[in-house]
Amino acid sequence: MKTANGMQIIEMFEQFSPKRYAMEGDPIGLHVGELNKPVSKVMIALDVLEEVVDEAIEKGVELIIAHHPLIYRPLKKIDTAKASGRIIEELIKHDIAVYAAHTNLDVAKGGVNDLLADALQLQNTEVLVPTHEIPLRKLVVYVPKEDEQKVRDALGKAGAGSLGNYSYCSFTVEGTGRFLPGEGSEPSIGTRGKIERVSEVRIETIFPEPIEKKILSAMIKAHPYEEVAYDIYKLENKGESLGLGKIGVLAEEMSLGQFAEHVKETLEVENVRVVGDLNSTIKKVAVLGGDGNKYFTTAKFKGADVYVTGDMYYHTAHDAMMIGLNIVDPGHNVEKVMKKGVARILNEMCVNKNLDVEFIPSELNTDPFTFI
Repeated sequence: MKTANGMQIIEMFEQFSPKRYAMEGDPIGLHVGELNKPVSKVMIALDVLEEVVDEAIEKGVELIIAHHPLIYRPLKKIDTAKASGRIIEELIKHDIAVYAAHTNLDVAKGGVNDLLADALQLQNTEVLVPTHEIPLRKLVVYVPKEDEQKVRDALGKAGAGSLGNYSYCSFTVEGTGRFLPGEGSEPSIGTRGKIERVSEVRIETIFPEPIEKKILSAMIKAHPYEEVAYDIYKLENKGESLGLGKIGVLAEEMSLGQFAEHVKETLEVENVRVVGDLNSTIKKVAVLGGDGNKYFTTAKFKGADVYVTGDMYYHTAHDAMMIGLNIVDPGHNVEKVMKKGVARILNEMCVNKNLDVEFIPSELNTDPFTFI
């Protein structure tokens, strides 16, 4: 396996959770240290507290990828007599870099809100609050007829041709390709200095813009020609919607009281705050990790019977009652699902890229609240 450095790891991570998904003003990215160094062990953390830094030091971690930014507001000074200063001091002393992925990880496909929806066992989910739309592109490539299947399979495997619940979608038209191999060329078909006519097919397929490099790489690798003729078009068709939160349905209806117990069990919390009649029926569920106070009306508008989110305000809870929306507040800390989820995703990506890096979830509980 190949040794990786921090820059490669973050480049790989940002393929999954791009910075452009973050909300305006969100302090994401590198907070402490440098990335241009060898990295063999990365810890995924919800918060970067003193105890978490001690855990990273003990486990030989060179990089922490955290959901909540370590430096949320600009620092005026680093006072090592205080916990906030000691954290930075220990990170620098032990050459541990800290990278934050906050709202971009909330929005990312497979990120915090997808992980919460999966944990709650929601079905037929869609985005609660759309913030981004993934642009679509069309690829047109010309291939010798005998290599058509090989190239189409390579494109489909790379992710091209996905339409809703369908994959490997493409269209082909037969025709004749003509070319003149010049001096210095090494044609797989034809002879230098002689115009060649080849029975070819035109393959058309679509793909989401973020995987363009992957699509082109797969196409060129599978194509027999030394110089591949292809075109890429921007499309006006709507691509996949991304955003904050998810809304979906339960496999079976349950009462609000039963659903509250379901939340406690699946999100691994001891207590939840509930707003609404415990005997009311729950089928459609909206969930948004962290503080989702400002989006409760969106949850109601989209037909949710209950809204699962953290940090619910007293007066917002009254407002939710008045519009007939049930609330289950399991706390902000349920975003801890990202630790195991992100570690699993990145470990799989490193295996595919043959990189010798281990991603481990922080094992510490960083919830500041204790219910007595």
